[in-house]
Amino acid sequence: MFTQILDPTGNLFMTWLVALIPVAALLFMLAALRWSAWVATLVGSLITVALGLWVWHMPVDDGIRAYAYGSATGVWNVDWITFWGVMLFNTLVITGTFDKLRRWLVAQGTQDVRVQTILFAWAFGALLEGLVGFGYPWAFVAPILIALGIPDLDAIRVAAIANNAPVSYGALGAPIIALAAVTGYPLLALSGSISKVVAVLALLPPWILLYLVSGRKGMWGAWPLAVVGSLGYIAGQLPVGLYLGPYLPDVAGAIVCFICILILLKIWRPAEVLGYGGTPVSGGTVMAEAHGLSGRDIVQAWMPIAVLIVVVVAWTGPWSKLPGVTLLHMQVAAASSIAPGATIAAAFNWTPFVGGSAILASWIIVALLLRVNGQQLSEIWRKTWSQMWGACLVGVFIFGLAYVYNYSGMAASLAKAFSALGAGFIIVAPILGFIGVALSGSNTSTNAMFGKFQALVGQLLGFPALLLPTVNSVGAEIGKPVAPQTASVGVSTTRFVRNEGEVIRHNFFWCLVVLVYLIIISVGFYVLAPGAMTI
Repeated sequence: MFTQILDPTGNLFMTWLVALIPVAALLFMLAALRWSAWVATLVGSLITVALGLWVWHMPVDDGIRAYAYGSATGVWNVDWITFWGVMLFNTLVITGTFDKLRRWLVAQGTQDVRVQTILFAWAFGALLEGLVGFGYPWAFVAPILIALGIPDLDAIRVAAIANNAPVSYGALGAPIIALAAVTGYPLLALSGSISKVVAVLALLPPWILLYLVSGRKGMWGAWPLAVVGSLGYIAGQLPVGLYLGPYLPDVAGAIVCFICILILLKIWRPAEVLGYGGTPVSGGTVMAEAHGLSGRDIVQAWMPIAVLIVVVVAWTGPWSKLPGVTLLHMQVAAASSIAPGATIAAAFNWTPFVGGSAILASWIIVALLLRVNGQQLSEIWRKTWSQMWGACLVGVFIFGLAYVYNYSGMAASLAKAFSALGAGFIIVAPILGFIGVALSGSNTSTNAMFGKFQALVGQLLGFPALLLPTVNSVGAEIGKPVAPQTASVGVSTTRFVRNEGEVIRHNFFWCLVVLVYLIIISVGFYVLAPGAMTI
């Protein structure tokens, strides 16, 4: 068995710098060179493999296997979900169902862009994240915001920033399930600790969203939306995350938030109707325009969402044994350089009934109910393939990169170097989660890459057991708007297909703002409420 080398350069600081090369190279290619995400991740993965072989002395055959298992995981666990998710979305668009849904939703609020932003980007986006994740909320929400008059690049940013808080519970809790698997900590305990941090984090994004679409004056003129939007989501997600586990907090939070906003609009509405940029709507009225849909149209508009909810929840919820069916298991293991006797495994499990298969089943049912004909089916397939081939390649390359990064010992070298920071590591821990998403594009894979090393650093420094893995996961939430894989999927329904670099640059500043807020939260839990992070 290959034994990882902790300090291959003989200088821990130099080793730390070398271990950061893949991260820096990837961000440089995307943000500075403006390369397409699949090209950047391909080159980044080659750099990572080369460093693993040359600096960390990873065996060639084992390294290739680790990369292959990572790539296979990317295809089956991520691409399989996102491809069929976009197929479903394109089915709604081409059959006209999406337009009916959009018209009905718009009519439930007002013409005010602030109301629509909280309803769609915040509440509805959280619902989509909880059910599907992996960039699907961007792809679904951004076109709605564009139709409301928000410029496309700004609409993507609003959808992305709104998607921050719900990500740890995305795809029915997949990131937290991965974190529990690699750390060995109880699943319910991790769900509860992350729920507490997310509850505090969720207080900020609605204010940012209002500012982005209407400016400072527009934000203060609609402050009840920010308060009710954040507290409504928290009221749903916190108790579910604490007492039921990681599967449904986003779904519960989104539904409670949506109900609370609609109730608020019955008793209060902004005094002035504003469009994007805080500009008063010319001749605007407080009420939205009538949707003009029949009862049958409304049922048809909501039917695909209902099918998606029922199938995915029934298929992948905690009561279902389908996701646990494993027909193939392959792995390669290395002896850990940071924990004597422990091993680091790069594994691929072929579980045929994963979430992507549930999305496929949902799409088949929806296509049959909408009576999609052959011509429409051909158009749906061509459009989806045109949008998704780049994103699918990103899934292949980024997961191969992440697996090699962990297996070769680079992640362990980072853990050793960062543990030298002592208590100051609490500031760095969420940043590493943020960096992990820049590498992997997935909260799930970031937790898989860095979760164990965060737990080990916490043990070495005497931190509360759950604290560092928790802020790693929430830090990864905040990095999603600049994650290449998420951006690839998120822009798949816009004109920025394979131009993710521009989207990432546009999102970056506000990601840093929320990251600073999370660092403050992390320090607060460490200093003021360490008991909330114990098992």
